This record gives sequence, structure tokens and C-alpha cells, in this order.
Amino acid sequence: MTTITRRGLYERVASLFGRRIAYDSTTAVNERLGQQTAAAYSLQTWHQQQATVRNTSALAVQPGLLDARDRILTEALFLEGHLAGARANGLRPELIEALERAVDHSHELAGLLATAARTTTEPEITGR
Repeated sequence: MTTITRRGLYERVASLFGRRIAYDSTTAVNERLGQQTAAAYSLQTWHQQQATVRNTSALAVQPGLLDARDRILTEALFLEGHLAGARANGLRPELIEALERAVDHSHELAGLLATAARTTTEPEITGR
């Protein structure tokens, strides 16, 4: 059973109402990053089991690829907004550079997933 801290409870309630929490120390950010990583990896085995059962053909894989691409592209555009705001407000160059890399990587990942999704269909016959 997972215990929840007061801050963790506050974060869950805030997320239900669409609010995000800012952390004022690197220690707190690192703690949150660790929690996110642990939560994601705790589902890894379940995802693998489900994928093994469900993804018995390329077409069965396709919806997951399209869904992941949709979410990543949406997040890339969300990050672009943060990048524009950081630039407009003259925030630290390190932050701007990190956001630029994240945006570029997100767009690259969206492109890779689009390519993967295209490989799930039969090649079209052309020249008729």
C-alpha cells in the first residue's frame, strides 16, 4: 500500500482541478521527478503484459502509436507556448535552451511515431 504525504495529497487534489504546483527548491523538484519516474515504472510490467496480449498484429499496434503521437504532439505545442513565454519574459538562457531541446525532441518523437504508425498498414498499390 502506498502512503501519501500531505504535499502528495495536495498535488492530487490540485491536479483534479487543473492546477499545477511550483516547487521552490531543486530538492523538491528532484523528489517530484523521482515520484513521477517511480509511478511510471510501476506500470511498466502491466503495460508489457497488456501489449503482449493485445498487440498480435501490426494493425493492433497502430491505435496505441496514434494515441501516443497525439499526446506527444499536444505536449510539444504546450511546451512551445512555455518556450515563447520564457523568451518573451527574458527568463534564464539555461531554461530557454532546455525548453528548446525538449520541444525539438518532442517534435522528433512525434515524427518517429508517425513513421511507425505508417508501417502498420499494408503498402498501397500504385500505378493503376
